[in-house]
Amino acid sequence: MPSDKEFLANPFSRRALLQGTAVAGLLLGNAFRAGLAYASALRVGSTAPPATLVQLDGQRISTADLMGEVVILTFWATWCVPCRQELPLLSGYVSQHSAQGLTVLGFSLDSPDKLTQVTEIAHSLSFPVGLLGASSAPGYGRMWKIPVSFVIDRAGVLVYDGWKDKSPIWTLERLENVLTPLLKK
Repeated sequence: MPSDKEFLANPFSRRALLQGTAVAGLLLGNAFRAGLAYASALRVGSTAPPATLVQLDGQRISTADLMGEVVILTFWATWCVPCRQELPLLSGYVSQHSAQGLTVLGFSLDSPDKLTQVTEIAHSLSFPVGLLGASSAPGYGRMWKIPVSFVIDRAGVLVYDGWKDKSPIWTLERLENVLTPLLKK
């Protein structure tokens, strides 16, 4: 390992670059594991991690403000074909069941330069949408496979963890099986 003096004298030496790459790899690896640690800390039956959606118009909705309601957090993107198929189904379901206390918060993984496309899709939906980058949902892990959703019951307990589902795309049958019993409570 080069000494500080050697490194300062030639920070682009092969050894210095390899050392720097190794350190960067460790830091990135730890950051990645930290994101996974959040997701692996999710426990169905435990209090759901807090999340705040900053809507496209700048208004904030926090899961803490939605106590007493059944909440679906859904993570999607404009370029995700299964997401685009799932969103209208969720929108229709929440339209039918909002009076029973169902709320969906839609977190788009798109970057701000795709705001026009996100806004177009959001106008066709019956639930609030915002960019994940402007919002906060750290306890749900790094979003690496989408669509993925999580369900929180009226008491603020996580009752559905989309990471655990091999096929996380909502179907009408899955919505009926997971949500309808929660809406009757």
